[in-house]
Amino acid sequence: MAISPLRSLPLPLLLLLLLLRAFASLPTQAAARGGLGPPPGIAVDKHGAFSRGLLQDQPEITEEMVRGYMSNAELEGAIQDFGRRCANVSRIYSIGKSVNGSPLWAIEISDKPGLKEAEPAFKFIGNVHGDEPVGREVLMQLAYWLCDNYLKDPLATLIVENTHLHILPSMNPDGFALRRRGNANNVDLNRDFPDQFFPNNDDIKQRQPETRAIMNWIKQEHFTASASLHGGALVANYPWDGSRDTRKQYYGCPDDKAFRYMASMYSQSHYNMSLSKEFEGGITNGALWYPIYGGMQDWNYIHGGCFELTLEISDVKWPKASELLVIWKQNKMSMLNLVASLVKTGVHGRIFAADTGRPIPGSLMVKGIDSKINASGTFGDYHRILAPGQSYEVVASMEGFKPKRTRVMLGREATNLDFILDPDGALRGTKPLRNDCGCSCNDDGGSNKPFLLREAYLWLYLLVLFFLLALYLLLRRRMASRLAAHRHSPPKRTVAV
Repeated sequence: MAISPLRSLPLPLLLLLLLLRAFASLPTQAAARGGLGPPPGIAVDKHGAFSRGLLQDQPEITEEMVRGYMSNAELEGAIQDFGRRCANVSRIYSIGKSVNGSPLWAIEISDKPGLKEAEPAFKFIGNVHGDEPVGREVLMQLAYWLCDNYLKDPLATLIVENTHLHILPSMNPDGFALRRRGNANNVDLNRDFPDQFFPNNDDIKQRQPETRAIMNWIKQEHFTASASLHGGALVANYPWDGSRDTRKQYYGCPDDKAFRYMASMYSQSHYNMSLSKEFEGGITNGALWYPIYGGMQDWNYIHGGCFELTLEISDVKWPKASELLVIWKQNKMSMLNLVASLVKTGVHGRIFAADTGRPIPGSLMVKGIDSKINASGTFGDYHRILAPGQSYEVVASMEGFKPKRTRVMLGREATNLDFILDPDGALRGTKPLRNDCGCSCNDDGGSNKPFLLREAYLWLYLLVLFFLLALYLLLRRRMASRLAAHRHSPPKRTVAV
């Protein structure tokens, strides 16, 4: 799909058109959905979260099943031990706490842990559901393998030296301790994120602390891609996880080709995932498998520009501990290749300001793909995942600069592409000065107004337009009433507005 022509309209006019569209469609949408309630056929739990009812709690988790798995205390000890043993390539930190106060410990693996670099960042999350503990164990195996094989194995060295890998072994330690799917409040954390189709999770006060921790994590780190590990099936799942009309159907996101490429890479590197008889090629679109709302992977993509997969890595949700090493070996190359793909494929580069030579946090669009990613504020670096074997027109832009575009033929290897954007002096009538953040600063004290003042005028203009729209609708309603009351009076000519 080409970039929408609406993007070229002035902001006030664009917002006015959106308001007109909203006024025209509100009655129909409300009637179809019954206000802001859940869509037909979708159950809502007491916390207002949608549930799909397919992967519920395990009937019974016995002591025999738990034996051999790390407890929360043992997992915390293992993470801290890893930090001491692998201090040269790791950093241990907490992204927040669970409902019951358990720290959500994360591991960063890099040759320069804790430092900002112009490198892509990847995150793995395990134990989203309390009764799916395989991810906890597998992710610790991954961390130790990278530490032990750095400077010995080429793939381990590539990942450590060219990416920042963040690992959260357990997002739901309370659910694990309680041996159930939800957290301590019995909320399914993979239904607790704000949803693009339905507003049930929009109230931040009602959101779970584990969910808020992930959302804040996304804001702090500039993740390029990620994956969460689950159990109960063997498949690589990709967005969208739901559909606008809630039907079970294929509902692809704008980067559908890139997601299919990522999911296929994982499946084909796996011991037997690609041989699945249930899922062709071992991959599936979430909405086609079974729709969910409030899921983590869709939120990551929409709000963080982070390409996330949901990986079901074990047919059994809580397998025997004796099987964990086998599951790790079956997923090892898939996990390593997925992280390494951030360096080995796609388009990478930095965006600079021509007037200062400094990096700026611009954005990157690809013609025909209606989504954008933002460059980092520190180095202006971007890392765009794209399916290889195609030609792409790439556009870099930022407010106050003239956009630049170029076409690249993306092969099996990564393409490096830097952009140097020229200031758009026409916006202010003079050449603007830029600071490190790419903010606009004029010091001539003339007719060019500061950014915040111009923003205020813009919203004032919008408010006036909204008032005129409301007045127009009111006048139309009164005119319709009068016509109904005097239906025998001579007809009046319609006035074009």
